Amino acid sequence: MNTKLLGNRGENIAAEYLTAHGYQICERQFRTPLGEIDLIARQNDCLVFIEVKTRRSLRYGTPAAAVNALKQQKIIRTAYWYLRQQQLEETLCRFDVIEIYFSQEGKWTIQQFENAFEVHA
Repeated sequence: MNTKLLGNRGENIAAEYLTAHGYQICERQFRTPLGEIDLIARQNDCLVFIEVKTRRSLRYGTPAAAVNALKQQKIIRTAYWYLRQQQLEETLCRFDVIEIYFSQEGKWTIQQFENAFEVHA
């Protein structure tokens, strides 16, 4: 399975996981010239911007560790774009990371990190 297919599969699993836990998926693969947000979901009155990282091995570290400061800034700028576009600037928001690890046996584990990073003024 190539990297793109693996990533899409991970995003599908993450969307199913979130839906099963009471989230409403608003957008998938929201793209702007500034970047992309894998999933945008609503949990009660909070809008959640979610980066999904999927890996087959831990050779290069955990999936969530790949969401470095540069990636976080791209996600934040893209989230601002979404909020302005949807006229939701006053909406409560947070940034989560979901990591999915596929084992050699084809089993997967999922972990959600709520409030994985914050906007710093």
